[in-house]
Amino acid sequence: MHVGIAVNPVAGMGGRVGLKGTDGKVAEAVERGAEPRAPDRARRMLDRLAAVAPDAVVSVAAGPMGESAVRDAGFDPVRVVDPFSGETPDPTATTAAHTAAAVRAFAGVDDEAGDADEIEPTDPVDLVLFVGGDGTAADVATALEGTEVPMLGVPAGVKVYSSVFAVSPEDAAEVAASFSRTERREVMDIDEDAYREGEVHPQLRGVAHVPVADDLQSSKQTASGTVESLAEGVAADIRERDGEGVTFVLGPGSTVGAIKDELGFEPSPIGVDVWRDGEAVVRDATEAEILDALGEENVIVVSPIGGQGFVFGRGNPQISPAVIRRCDLRIVASRAKLDDVRALRVDTDDPDLDDELAGWVRVRVGKFETRMMKIV
Repeated sequence: MHVGIAVNPVAGMGGRVGLKGTDGKVAEAVERGAEPRAPDRARRMLDRLAAVAPDAVVSVAAGPMGESAVRDAGFDPVRVVDPFSGETPDPTATTAAHTAAAVRAFAGVDDEAGDADEIEPTDPVDLVLFVGGDGTAADVATALEGTEVPMLGVPAGVKVYSSVFAVSPEDAAEVAASFSRTERREVMDIDEDAYREGEVHPQLRGVAHVPVADDLQSSKQTASGTVESLAEGVAADIRERDGEGVTFVLGPGSTVGAIKDELGFEPSPIGVDVWRDGEAVVRDATEAEILDALGEENVIVVSPIGGQGFVFGRGNPQISPAVIRRCDLRIVASRAKLDDVRALRVDTDDPDLDDELAGWVRVRVGKFETRMMKIV
């Protein structure tokens, strides 16, 4: 097996500091104290790949776009391209052009733009494994246009709408080592500026060859069905705790947004809000603001993403492992949304916490009704 590995080192940096994405916001994310997420996600995938495919031939781009992580995992990679022309880059200075140059080299496509130094000619890889989000997926798919080289994503972004990603970093390694055929799948992305204002307009950015496997996520879809009675019931339960000092961390999305409306405040666009004793104490909170707001008794209220079933790890990185470990969990969803998913999933960046959360959970589906679902 011959894989090309491309890491977008800034993917997902904006999530925990409340930026809803990192496109065009890297400098602001750094100013807010954001830490890189993608390198750790890459290392998890590579550690698993080393276990299941130790003889894999690995091609990389120089420095933070793959070579560093691959060597740390014990592989002896072939550096086939240097998008930085010999410079030692700041990881936060990487661009879409760097990703495209690396992927073209992996696929054996001549870099007509001349924006990278080819180090070692190589036959086309069997698979491009990339670490990033939807923007990175679109860049990879564009670079692979006209080729038969498949791609597979290790999810590290904030949104992750596309159906070209594995469920987890470890799953990506398993799929890479075992797939035998591919299928065409959609590459989706959204306008992050509009997303920050609460408007979600997914756009098709391409169609790519992707390995066929069970451990791939579907495209994100919005489930139909009303949530009025559900919101009324949950909001009533929250009001019953007013005056007791209970802190409620209210996740993003339309379902929990309806609960916020029922409580009587305007929900922040696609954000996490914190409610305690009859008022919203923090709106559009970052991870640090949520942690500062938590008290002795805390409850997270979240709804899984329609079509994918992710409770944590897609669209709500502000609700980090540190937050989750200090809170009780309440999952809410319309019946229509649950009808679209076979199981619930979590991808918190903490594999031990993911294991702790796994199992059967009760999901509130109406004013009083619940349904049992399994987190896998």
